[in-house]
Amino acid sequence: MPLLRSVFSLLPLVLVCYALEERSAWFIFAFAGSCSLGSAYGFLQGAWPFSVIQAIWVLVALRRWYLVHKVEVERFSQF
Repeated sequence: MPLLRSVFSLLPLVLVCYALEERSAWFIFAFAGSCSLGSAYGFLQGAWPFSVIQAIWVLVALRRWYLVHKVEVERFSQF
């Protein structure tokens, strides 16, 4: 039962990170991390279609994090 409670607490984490993506690239990275946890849980539970979709979201989010983080580093390195 504790594992089930921790999975339900994962959804608010995904939503909060998604809502705060524009503030920092690290929220995009946290979104990718929370999606990867959801994907792992789905594979362990046997819900592989959900896990595959979550894994795709992880790849999309990591690509977005890389691009946004690169721009942030370039912008702050000019000072």
